[in-house]
Amino acid sequence: MPINAVIFDIGNVLIEWQPERFYDGKVGRARREAMFAAVDLHGVNEKIDSGSPFRETIYAAAEALPEFAPEIRMWHDNWLDMASPAIDHSARLLGALRRRGVPVFALSNISREAYDTGLRAYPFLGEFDRLYLSGEMGVTKPSPSIYAMLEADCGLDPAGLLFADDRAENIEAAARRGWQTHLFDGPSGWAERLVHEGLLKESEAL
Repeated sequence: MPINAVIFDIGNVLIEWQPERFYDGKVGRARREAMFAAVDLHGVNEKIDSGSPFRETIYAAAEALPEFAPEIRMWHDNWLDMASPAIDHSARLLGALRRRGVPVFALSNISREAYDTGLRAYPFLGEFDRLYLSGEMGVTKPSPSIYAMLEADCGLDPAGLLFADDRAENIEAAARRGWQTHLFDGPSGWAERLVHEGLLKESEAL
């Protein structure tokens, strides 16, 4: 079936998202490992991605663990340092699809506050035709309901959606709904897929 819209994840598809790398650079690996053993920051972030307020949730986790409070607060205060750098080739592919007139959506586990912070640094995040943020939707990937909500909103046949995400479980959940999918492991492979599907010419996918 022809592809009617291309859907991008954001973290590790358009911008790198490597909190452990950030903390290793700031406080050292040993301190980071001790902190992550003491508090499940990815679990805390899951709450934020599901709609809990960003700053308040992180700061509450910091208050609950004074030994690591300054580092925990970095998850909010230095979020942009963790969400970097941009994956420039992916951003160019997004722009090329837009110039071709291909509808492009974002489907990402992210809060609105974090997205807006990213948008100020990465203007290409404002190029989507439709924006589906888990923090606003109240549910995260890979829950089937987040895919159903996107389908209901855009009104497109699931078989005509092409979705790129770096996490296999998110891709598998989309595929079960009949979406076409691409497991993102770098922008070159994503570029090749877009060319293969006839969405871009090779000269447009560089």
